Amino acid sequence: MRLFEETPSRKKLSGHVLWFLFWLSLTVIGVMLKPSPTGMGTHTQLGLPPCPSILFFNRPCPGCGLTTSWTRLLNGDVVGSFQAHLFGPILYAGFTLSALFCLYGFLRVKRFLSDSKEMTLLLAVVVTLFVSYGVFRFFASTGVHSYPTQASSFWHKQ
Repeated sequence: MRLFEETPSRKKLSGHVLWFLFWLSLTVIGVMLKPSPTGMGTHTQLGLPPCPSILFFNRPCPGCGLTTSWTRLLNGDVVGSFQAHLFGPILYAGFTLSALFCLYGFLRVKRFLSDSKEMTLLLAVVVTLFVSYGVFRFFASTGVHSYPTQASSFWHKQ
């Protein structure tokens, strides 16, 4: 499986740089956030609203706990990261690898082949497992009993 192909110009690789910078930005923010002790709701520190699935159904959506998972992982709590969301560390590892591959490709003037058949199949499997896990969690949950409704803001520390 080839991961890279030669490209005539770095101009065609601007998306690689943007993807790496996006990863870098989320990583820096994740390091600066304080993981929610409840296992979800860390995103409210960024001024984002609580999850509608929890507000309406008192059940977690497929993505509930991902921000907390990534934040715990970036703060060195690997076990807590998996506890917050089973796919959190796995998705962050994939995100990190793709960002580093994009940076490498940009520096070497090679396009990262993220659109290959193998990568598409891998993405389809991960998405299917992620959604299946989310549906299972939604129906297996007895309800969310502790969720931060008003977190201190990342932008306005109190």
